[in-house]
Amino acid sequence: MATEEGPEETKVSDRGMVTIPADLRRRLDIEPGDKLRWTTGEEGNLSVEIVHQREGVFDDFEPVDVGETNAVEVESEFGVE
Repeated sequence: MATEEGPEETKVSDRGMVTIPADLRRRLDIEPGDKLRWTTGEEGNLSVEIVHQREGVFDDFEPVDVGETNAVEVESEFGVE
């Protein structure tokens, strides 16, 4: 992918690891824990898809008692993870 200054380049390490340039990570909202899905075309073109893996997406929700347990009591007794 190219930026306004030109194409970004990274070097593959001897263990096959690559660093994603910081500017690309910020622009594409790539965070620790996200996955990259690599695919190749018949001509040998490489494409990468970002698979966001956001943990804790329900942390802001309050527990709701649906009658099977008293989630509010359990949370106050045992705390939140």
